[in-house]
Amino acid sequence: MLHLDTGNTGFMILCGSLVMLMTPGLAFFYGGLVGRKNVLSIMIQSFISLCWTTVVWYVCGYSLCFSGDVGGIIGNLDMAFLRHVDLMAPSPNDSIPLIVHVAYQMMFAIITPALITGAFANRVSFKAYTIFLIGWLLLVYFPMVHMIWGGGALQKWGVLDFAGGIVVHAIAGMAALASVFFLGARRVKEKGPHSVPLVALGTGLLWFGWYGFNAGSELAVDEVTATAFLNTDLAASVAAAVWLIWSVIFEKKPKFVGLLTGAVAGLATITPAAGYVTPSSARVIGILAGTVCYFAIRFRVKRGWDDALDVWGVHGVGGVLGIISLGVFATLSVNAFGADGLAAGNAEFFGKEVAAALGASAYAFAVSYAMLWVINKFTPVRVTKEEEEAGLDEALHGETAYETT
Repeated sequence: MLHLDTGNTGFMILCGSLVMLMTPGLAFFYGGLVGRKNVLSIMIQSFISLCWTTVVWYVCGYSLCFSGDVGGIIGNLDMAFLRHVDLMAPSPNDSIPLIVHVAYQMMFAIITPALITGAFANRVSFKAYTIFLIGWLLLVYFPMVHMIWGGGALQKWGVLDFAGGIVVHAIAGMAALASVFFLGARRVKEKGPHSVPLVALGTGLLWFGWYGFNAGSELAVDEVTATAFLNTDLAASVAAAVWLIWSVIFEKKPKFVGLLTGAVAGLATITPAAGYVTPSSARVIGILAGTVCYFAIRFRVKRGWDDALDVWGVHGVGGVLGIISLGVFATLSVNAFGADGLAAGNAEFFGKEVAAALGASAYAFAVSYAMLWVINKFTPVRVTKEEEEAGLDEALHGETAYETT
């Protein structure tokens, strides 16, 4: 039964709006990082997720994530086309209407596959991407949401993920790495970033929206909400500063793009732990994010993996690191519905978090790679050499971001 709380409901509508804003923010972030001839092609990949994912979510996505349970892996279709969703139906938090929960979780579904696009920038056909987008939601994202947030096997086992370390960042990052291995390197590496101000704008929108992403995941306004809000900012700020320090040490200059990337790494890493750890632990997580993700990218470069915009290093590594950090630093003193972590002597919880992160990452990698292989049998996933040389804005979309002189 719905026990409407107008404060909680208003707050969740605001948080859903903030999370929605993150997808255009991601488009600006990625758009600034690529070269001038591929700006629109990377941006439209975020905006098409805003459209297609909304439709899929309405048709079956919410139901497969949050309605019933089939083998602990996926939900059922009882709520397909939002059947039984009305203004008086309660959400998992009975103080907000179910329809608000539907909208809020939809925004997570929209941005998660869009994160992957940074890895294969400049070399994937739009048709193949749209097929991959829908398939990936059905085969990877929806099962993970159900297993961890929708009453599935991992949630019943005791795995925690406050706002999407596994559900969003780890699986997107590993899908990104799978796409890099499947596609290989770009034939033409256009000079980028072409617009650092666009990257900064995108980072600002992402950072702003992330407060709704993390604080909103409490689904109410209480002390956990406030803690998650503060932890989000602390981790992002510390990670950005630490990344800048490493860039000075190894690159001899304080790189602005590095600072912005570090902030996003901090935001991704704190996501699963935001509502379960103290601000002091969030500071430590920020230090770890700014360090581990920085060196993950250096490792990636040495290995020659052409993850164009470092989705794996920031989101994949950051998401897994965040889950491991949650396993270490979680404390019931912050959230009575959480757990004590390894630092409090709970090795069992730590082991479950690590196992879930590694298992989900392996699943996302394998299924994503297999999907690309199958799609490629029906339509080429990779654009032609001529299209890559011309730039995908003109070659695929018949538009350009900037006038040529």
